[in-house]
Amino acid sequence: MIVARRLQQSFADAFISEAVADLWEPWMRHADRALEDEALLLIIQQELAKRIKKSKTRGRPGTTAEVVLRMMLLKHFREWSFEDLTREVRANLVYREFTRIGGGKVPDDKTMGRLARQLGPEAVEQLHRRVVEIAVEKKLATGRKLRVDTTVVETNIHYPTDSSLLGDGVRALTRVMKKVGEISGQVGTVLRDRTRSIKLKVLAIARASRNKTESGKQKMKQAYVSLVEATVRVVGQAKKFSQEITGGIKRGNRQLLGKAKRQLDEMIPRVQQVLRQTRERVLQGNTRAGGKLVSVFEPETEVIRKGKTNKPTEFGKLVKIQEAENQLITSYEVLEKRPADSTLLIPSVERHIELFGRAPDAAAADPGFFSAANEAAADQLGVKRVSIPCNGTPGKQRKEKQKKRWFKKLQKWRTGCEGRISVLKRRHGLRRSRYKGLGGMKRWVGLGVIADNLIHIGDHMAAKHKA
Repeated sequence: MIVARRLQQSFADAFISEAVADLWEPWMRHADRALEDEALLLIIQQELAKRIKKSKTRGRPGTTAEVVLRMMLLKHFREWSFEDLTREVRANLVYREFTRIGGGKVPDDKTMGRLARQLGPEAVEQLHRRVVEIAVEKKLATGRKLRVDTTVVETNIHYPTDSSLLGDGVRALTRVMKKVGEISGQVGTVLRDRTRSIKLKVLAIARASRNKTESGKQKMKQAYVSLVEATVRVVGQAKKFSQEITGGIKRGNRQLLGKAKRQLDEMIPRVQQVLRQTRERVLQGNTRAGGKLVSVFEPETEVIRKGKTNKPTEFGKLVKIQEAENQLITSYEVLEKRPADSTLLIPSVERHIELFGRAPDAAAADPGFFSAANEAAADQLGVKRVSIPCNGTPGKQRKEKQKKRWFKKLQKWRTGCEGRISVLKRRHGLRRSRYKGLGGMKRWVGLGVIADNLIHIGDHMAAKHKA
């Protein structure tokens, strides 16, 4: 049975509450009060209730919505793993009080992982909207200013090379085929395990790549030819296994075999894509072919270049972050396909109007968002001042505008967005998403943004209370 919160406290709860009353961080106390909001708990309760029909009213008591919400946010406050989260909450009385577990049993890391996956990206977006509404109710922001920027959140993959991608694909296919063999026995096609020979070929390519001479290049090319041929044989075996599961040759537990077939059918096209791009890049010399796959496990990953000197190429997804006053992140978006930054300004203004019921008096962004059409459209939406530097050589009239005091002042304020992104990456782990898939990326970014907003709500209310 899924309930919003525990209805009865124990003696241990009261003891812990009294023992840690003066040990809370100031921001945490105010964030704790904000999280008592019933609308937040209702969102979590509805998502958890989707797992099993009628779980709101029947069954044994499960982890309450309040505990799930607070445990997940505490994880992103501190950038912990699920193992770290359960260990720290068990050992720390303040965290027990904050998460409303008190003297009860702390959910283990596997339980928290399952509950976290139950919260889809749409639910996380609803949580964020409600937290922003709470911040507005507490007068943390009035919507007079808007700043927007983009950043890259990397997917959890290793640096992609053609040889390592082929090695990953072979390992994944062989692992599934071994499971099929364990379920169905030695019937039909017999698996030939080529993982060791593939690994040796990948290592040979890595060694040959260090030799920049012509002979070294030829040696590496020959090693790639051998690797491609071996991978093609593994893919052929995987196709036969899938066909034999469909034809009933390989028999056993239907559910497990069905799952294995889905995994094979999902992985085979990805490995074939890696084979195509390897032939085109290495054997034919075309290094600018489009539609590159950089991970067989995270196929949505994009190759993004934003001109950074320390990291010219990043592998992940482009994320838009927009803020109002007092560093409140009013909206975030994980973009499925990388657009030009200039296409994101007007949707950001429209989103701001939707949240606050009014256009911002001032909007600021970096030169990537500039276009004359954007400035005209923002003016029509009611934005009084738009501070976006021209991304080319400005004319005389444009130079005069960019030298005005209000323009420079808004640009100074805009640079705070870069600092906010830096904090999101350092404090809340937005350098790299640890959740799988595009949906996992959206959950990871959303929970990190919510955690950051709650810290700012807490800091703002603590300073206001102190004054």
